[in-house]
Amino acid sequence: MTAPRGSRLFGSGRSGAPAVAADFNSDAVEPATREEIFPVAMAAVLLGFMALIVCYTRGYLLLYGDAVAHLGIARRILDTRNPGLVQLGGVWLPLPHLLMLPFVQKMEWWQNGLAGAWPSLICYILGVIGFFRLSRRMLAPRWALAATAFYALNPNLLYLATTAMTEPLFLALLIWLALVTVECVEAIRADQATQVKRRLIALGLLIFAAVFTRYDGWIAGAAVWCVVAWQLLRARGLWRRVGVSFAVFTLLAVAGPLLWLWYNRHFCHDPLDFMRGPYSAPAIERRTSPPGSKHYRGWHNPGWAVLFYTRTAQVDAAAWETGFALLLASVAGIWVALRQKIARAALLLWIPLPFYVYSVAYGSVPIFIPELYPHSFYNARYGMEMLPALVLFAAVAAAAWERSRAKTVSPSAGAGKTVRPLYLVGIALAVANALGLVYGTAVVQKCAGLIEHRPSTLLARYDMPLVLKEGVVNATTRVPFERNLALALADLPAGAPILMQESDHIGALQDAGIALRQTINESDYDSWHAALQAPADHAAYVVALTDDAVAKAVGEHPEGLQELTILCGTGQPCARIYQSDRFAATGAARSK
Repeated sequence: MTAPRGSRLFGSGRSGAPAVAADFNSDAVEPATREEIFPVAMAAVLLGFMALIVCYTRGYLLLYGDAVAHLGIARRILDTRNPGLVQLGGVWLPLPHLLMLPFVQKMEWWQNGLAGAWPSLICYILGVIGFFRLSRRMLAPRWALAATAFYALNPNLLYLATTAMTEPLFLALLIWLALVTVECVEAIRADQATQVKRRLIALGLLIFAAVFTRYDGWIAGAAVWCVVAWQLLRARGLWRRVGVSFAVFTLLAVAGPLLWLWYNRHFCHDPLDFMRGPYSAPAIERRTSPPGSKHYRGWHNPGWAVLFYTRTAQVDAAAWETGFALLLASVAGIWVALRQKIARAALLLWIPLPFYVYSVAYGSVPIFIPELYPHSFYNARYGMEMLPALVLFAAVAAAAWERSRAKTVSPSAGAGKTVRPLYLVGIALAVANALGLVYGTAVVQKCAGLIEHRPSTLLARYDMPLVLKEGVVNATTRVPFERNLALALADLPAGAPILMQESDHIGALQDAGIALRQTINESDYDSWHAALQAPADHAAYVVALTDDAVAKAVGEHPEGLQELTILCGTGQPCARIYQSDRFAATGAARSK
């Protein structure tokens, strides 16, 4: 006898036996209940905090320079000589920094990175919940659980959930955008005006948030609007009843991009500063590329761009070379979803694919992974945005294969007993995949003496999850340099004004625990440019990094400056710390 819907996970049948097995093995594809969602949410909380403990104790939270920079931007919104909205500026969109704002004002949390971990951890939990809910719209309970386990146990995702990076937030928003769009489309087809109105407002708010998180959110928002508008056009009678809600939905969808264009025009004097300004992707590529060097593979070549991005997504999602199987299964899942009309709006999860292919080919956004030339680490985390699509649609394909097998076995032969344990294979693969990504080297090394005859670079690919490995590699020279610079800065008199360009090495101030309002930096246009004209008159100490604006100012106006310290590091600029002989007499009053 089937258990009541409300007792799906925790109830029992009349015989007293738990109803879990009967409902869990059900083939019903329907919205998840609270009883189903609760244990998934608790598991996500547990996994998230376990990841936080591991990463915090091992010092992984601040490996990425971008994570340090995100925390610095959030900190300077209030802690600066010129606080306010102007500090939101830059290429990076502001929502992640606003979410960190309540946490980053605590000096200790800013220094150890916990200020960025808390919002990311919450987003990870919400993303797992949303993924399970979306899976239940497309899969039976057992397969929804297997897919969610594969997604939630991904070590790259768990690591990012402990950092100030923007991926956990955007993944949560992308998943919920797809979920609410699926729900909205179903409500439109069922002619449920009240539900449609609620979903339209929710979608508008989600698009607004996604637009202010990452630029692929702009494409996702446009795609969601087109899907919903098309469905409403086909339901003309419903259109009149939800017209006001649709207008609000449209206003929210376009408000984000328009506000950001206005912001760039008002504060940066160019509405497209994020695309062509000094901190845009093309400008960064010009600064970081050696003179006379060729463009990276994929430049103006969509074919190579597809290869780089899909290969990166595979390595981020699956251990060793199993990513090929995952990708093929997910493509088969697309065909199944389209043919069987299974929540086709969930195809919105694939939006990152064309966005990043275009970005690599025409947006000056290179991606380097060890598997492909030049066998390096750069922007490998971008492949994480394909994780929900790869996992969910691969599960759709696996579930369809299970159903096809069931049809070929007669009921008298025990089809249920033969077929249904297949989902256990999916759960086992989720666990094995997580262990393979984390303990890849140990497993590979134990395989018959193959490694002894392979180049050492092979092991380097597998000694830890790719996204974490990228952070470790890129922090190898930056972290020691910033730590040594922080030690030198900590020896300066407390409260003494410091002239320093912060964009590249704000981590030194963070490590030293120096309030940003104590510094004169590029975030305050007037005082910054005045100080560059006469460094010794505006700051007690000057920190010049090789070839930065302060170094050039010192070279042009060295009067009144006495060199105290020179710090150099491999792969990093040299830092020169100067003391002003003039500031005590000419600048003290102005700095108060």
